[in-house]
Amino acid sequence: MTTYEPDVAIVGAGTGGCYAAATIERAGYDVTIVERKPEAEAGHIACGDALKGADAFPEAIPKSAIEPAFTNTDVDHGRFEIPQENAVLDIPVPGELAVIDRLEYGKLIIDGAERVGTEIHYDTVVQDVIQNDDGRVTGLRATRQGDPVEYRGDVVIDAAGALSILQDKADLGNATFDTNVSYSQFSSAYREVLEVDEPVEWDDALVLKPTERAAGYLWYFPRTSTQINVGLGFQMAEEPMELVDALKRDLRTRPEFKNATVVDKLGAALPTRRPYDSGIAPGFMAIGDAAGHVNPTTGGGIAGAAYAGKYAGEAAIEAIETGDTSEAGLWEYNERVMDHFGGRYAALDVYNILVGATGLNDLMGLLATLPAEKLSDALYSGSANVGLALKLRTAIKSFGHWGTLYDLYETKGQADRLLDHYEEYPDHPNEFDAWQAQRDGLMDVIYATTGADAKY
Repeated sequence: MTTYEPDVAIVGAGTGGCYAAATIERAGYDVTIVERKPEAEAGHIACGDALKGADAFPEAIPKSAIEPAFTNTDVDHGRFEIPQENAVLDIPVPGELAVIDRLEYGKLIIDGAERVGTEIHYDTVVQDVIQNDDGRVTGLRATRQGDPVEYRGDVVIDAAGALSILQDKADLGNATFDTNVSYSQFSSAYREVLEVDEPVEWDDALVLKPTERAAGYLWYFPRTSTQINVGLGFQMAEEPMELVDALKRDLRTRPEFKNATVVDKLGAALPTRRPYDSGIAPGFMAIGDAAGHVNPTTGGGIAGAAYAGKYAGEAAIEAIETGDTSEAGLWEYNERVMDHFGGRYAALDVYNILVGATGLNDLMGLLATLPAEKLSDALYSGSANVGLALKLRTAIKSFGHWGTLYDLYETKGQADRLLDHYEEYPDHPNEFDAWQAQRDGLMDVIYATTGADAKY
C-alpha cells in the first residue's frame, strides 16, 4: 500500500477544499486534496449558479482569478412569483450579485489551488478515517485509481459535501463535533442548463416560484440572457420524480423556453439547516456543505465555503506551528465561522421551521403583502427592523393572513433572540455544553411558538 504524508489532507476539490488548500500552501505547508472525480469531471457540481457576495473572496484565490466564470453581473434582485396571489414580488439583493458558469468556476479554483503548490489526487475515493487510540484523526484510507492508499497528516479537513462519508466513518462521539445530523435537515436539488432562442426579458433577476405542493421551489437563474439555469429544491422526504415533473410542467407554460436545448443536467444534496454547532474534532475539521455552511433560506453556499476554507486553513497552520491539533487548538475556526455567518444562518433557519409548520402557501400569500426591502433584510441578514407604523400598514394590507402575520412577527422575535445568543458563542470548548444547552432552550420556545416538530 502506498502512503502519502502531507501536512494536511483535504477531501474534496470544491470551494471549501480549494480555499483551505491555497491558504495552507501559501504559508509553506504541503497539502494534498483527495478528489473522487476524474480530472476531466472535477469542478462539475450541481448548483443554481447564483453567487451572493461576489465582491468579496479570500485572497488565497483572489476574485480576479475566478472572474472569468462570472457570466452575468447585471442581476441585482430576486423575483418571487406567487401564483396563488397572482403576484410577483421584486426583492432587492444587497451587495454584489453574479451568476456564474459553475464548471468554469470549479476549474478556476482548482487551478488557483494548484498554482500555489497543492497536489490533487483525482479518481480517489475515501474508504475510511484513521484515528489513534485517543480518537485524534490522523489520516485517511482510500482507493486511488483502483489501488489502496493511505494519507497521513497533522490535520484532515472534510470538504466532501453534504452527508459526508467521513463523518459516518469517524468516531466523533467524544468530541464537540456536531453529530445531530439527519436526512430531514437536507434538501435535494436538480437543475438543468437550457439554451433559448431569444433573450429573456428578466435577465437581471433571479426568479423563484413555489411548487404546487409545499415541498419545494423552482428557480430560473440567467447565466446569460439566452442560457438559463433552471431547477428545483425539495426536502429529501419528498418524491423526486413528482417534483421534477412539476419543473417540466412549469417550463411548458413559459413561452421563452419553447424549443430550448438542454446543455447540462445534474442533481445533488444540500443542507437546509443551521451550521454545525461545532465543526471540529481532534485533528479534524469540516467545512462548506460538510458542515452546513449554506444559507438555509436561499441555498447559497459558495461564499460561506470559501471563508470557511480560509478559517480552517488558518486554524490548521496555527495548530501545526504550535503542535496542538486538539479541539482547543482548532477552536478559533468555530468562533470565526459563527461570527462571520454561522449565527446569521442559524437565525434564518428559524424561518424554515416556520414554513414547515405554517405551510408555504399561507406564508407566500402573506409575503405578497410585505415591504420588499424588509423581506430583503430578513432574507440575507436574519433580521429586520419593523416599526409600529409599518406594522399597522402591513396589518391592513394583510387582511386574511392575520394569523400567519402574528406567527411571523412572533417568530422574528425568537430569531432575533437566537441571533443574540450566537453572538455569545464560547471562546473555549469547556464552555460549549453550557452555550449549547441555552441555545436548545431557545429552540424549545421556537418550536412552541411556531407549532413545529423539533428539527434537531
